Amino acid sequence: MPTPSPLDLFHPVFKDWFVREMGHPTEIQALSWPLIAEGKHILMSAPTGSGKTLSAFLWALQRLATNRYLIGTTRVLYISPLKALGNDIARNLTTPLSQLGKDFAEAGGTMPTIRVATRNGD
Repeated sequence: MPTPSPLDLFHPVFKDWFVREMGHPTEIQALSWPLIAEGKHILMSAPTGSGKTLSAFLWALQRLATNRYLIGTTRVLYISPLKALGNDIARNLTTPLSQLGKDFAEAGGTMPTIRVATRNGD
């Protein structure tokens, strides 16, 4: 029996988008998504370019997009050690959100507006 993919945890639109745009989950994604799906808090440490941003955000974006969270009550906290890195993360989320919104529309659904913002102490 084949081992289930961590992508099987996701809504089909999210799973299809990820496979189309990213291919296969990285090691950090495969390890983190089952824990995040169980509602556990995790601390990730992995090299740059290993997929940490989508590891941290994709599950929450899916929950927001599929109305699994109450709008106006959900907060996702992602702590970045550097101001520039926080801005990179914001840019890295904007494209997937745009693409996923189009994918939901093509599937006959709608995705709520999800905004990405950063804040720093400077």
